[in-house]
Amino acid sequence: MASKSFRYLIEFSLVVASSVLLVPSFPKFDLGFLAWIGLLPLLIAINGKSLKYSFLLSLICGAVFFFGVFYWILEVPKYTLLRHSLLAPYLGLYFGFFYFGSYFGVFGLAYTIVSKRLGTTPALLAAPFIWVSLEYVRSNLSFLSLPWALLAHSQYQYPLIIQIASIAGTYNISFLIVMVNAALAAVVYPYYERLKIPPRLPFSKGGEIIPPFLKGHAGGLQISKGTRALLLVALSLVVLTLLYGQLTISEPITGNKIKFSLVQGNIEQVKKRDPSHTRGIMQTYVGLTRGVAKDRPAIVIWPETATPGAINLNPRLYFELRETVEEAGTYLLLGSAQHQKFGVKGTKKLKYLNSAFLIEPQPKMVKQQRYDKIRLFPFGEYLPYKEIIPWSLIKVSGSDHYISGKEFTIFEHPDFRFGVTICWENVFPDLFRQFVRRGAQLMVNLTNEAHFGKTAAPHQLVSISVFRAVENRVFVVRCANTGVSCIIDPYGRIVDRIKDENGQDIFIRGTLTGWIIPFDSKTIYTRYGDWFVWVALFGTLIFLIVSFFKKR
Repeated sequence: MASKSFRYLIEFSLVVASSVLLVPSFPKFDLGFLAWIGLLPLLIAINGKSLKYSFLLSLICGAVFFFGVFYWILEVPKYTLLRHSLLAPYLGLYFGFFYFGSYFGVFGLAYTIVSKRLGTTPALLAAPFIWVSLEYVRSNLSFLSLPWALLAHSQYQYPLIIQIASIAGTYNISFLIVMVNAALAAVVYPYYERLKIPPRLPFSKGGEIIPPFLKGHAGGLQISKGTRALLLVALSLVVLTLLYGQLTISEPITGNKIKFSLVQGNIEQVKKRDPSHTRGIMQTYVGLTRGVAKDRPAIVIWPETATPGAINLNPRLYFELRETVEEAGTYLLLGSAQHQKFGVKGTKKLKYLNSAFLIEPQPKMVKQQRYDKIRLFPFGEYLPYKEIIPWSLIKVSGSDHYISGKEFTIFEHPDFRFGVTICWENVFPDLFRQFVRRGAQLMVNLTNEAHFGKTAAPHQLVSISVFRAVENRVFVVRCANTGVSCIIDPYGRIVDRIKDENGQDIFIRGTLTGWIIPFDSKTIYTRYGDWFVWVALFGTLIFLIVSFFKKR
């Protein structure tokens, strides 16, 4: 009994070790190299286990991992207008345990099915296919979609590795990481299993069966052909990835340079909707804009919902913006909520659009250029399936004041064309690429991350934006209310950001003037999207079908 308990303790420690290795590979720790061995303890722990036990061990690993990455959920109430709803973040964490952790659990389950029917080596080969399939499902499942903390995101600081995203998307990098973990697991498995078996068993002449992965004699273990094949595949993929990365980034970025300026107002969340702070907010942004106007930028950018009110309903506010733009002699891109033009049928409740406006310096505007946010934030901007799910009965509350936009607007500047994403829209690769497919030569992300507080969340969002730049080979400019406001080049390198003299880049006020180069880029990923995911889904399906029809 004692030995059994000790075994459970070892296996539990292994799955927690996987989480402990994976969490610091993401911002703000940024130890991305740990991801390449992060799944190794989990793969060792679930090898040879029953289906239920593998699911449980993997579920624990996933739950601890997501708790570590999304710890900042507990901080959100301190910085939002929902401070009285302290139950929401805890419900979010519990939901993360049972839901997001279950993706790890299903991975362990599928892996064990293949392992029991086809063997350890085929299961390890199947592992990256299964992992990518589940990451894609997690990223695209209705209002539960969350393409955040994908394994690939841990590599945002390694330009040589991430360039393949322009071919097969971000999921391809997750595939590579899992393949390396699987190859290492194939090497470690025999040694780990040998530690658990009495020394006499593998070399006994009394009729005991030698485990198939313990090949060799008393002198030591030999690496099987399957293990060597896995190592060769993993090594080949890594070498090809690095070669492609080196060839790609060795080419200089050339073209017509455009000067632009970012304005980071650093307005506290509680002040944004308080009418008594309206004057102060506008003075902050107007003052900062006058300062950067001296640099003669082609465009000045303010963050999401920068104005204290809807500019289409407040003539005085709009007139002040026009005066500022004409005085600066430059274009102004800004975020502002606005009322919809027509009421929703069957209701008198007024709805809003979370929008981005481009204001021209010339008073003779032919038409107003505007983008309305398409991908709304569930519970923050709308209640999903509110006609079906009784959210109030389960104590889940949220804003229901916004409706989504319909068009992928391409803004026209005399010198370039660009697209705008608002808030978390940057985490959705397929939505982002639609702008580039339609002719955007660069992308701007307007966001307000004040509600996250001084946590890792803003830096995690920056790491995700890096992949949007690489996938589509365009500059990505982030303008955030409290930070991080930065410039990301087409190779995913963060070339500059707003920061103070101490190096702080969040919850500071400042501006940044820099250069960007518009690109008419159409990468393989831009044209064809997540085609590699379909390869992974098909591969997973084949492994499972063969497993079900294969006799034990």
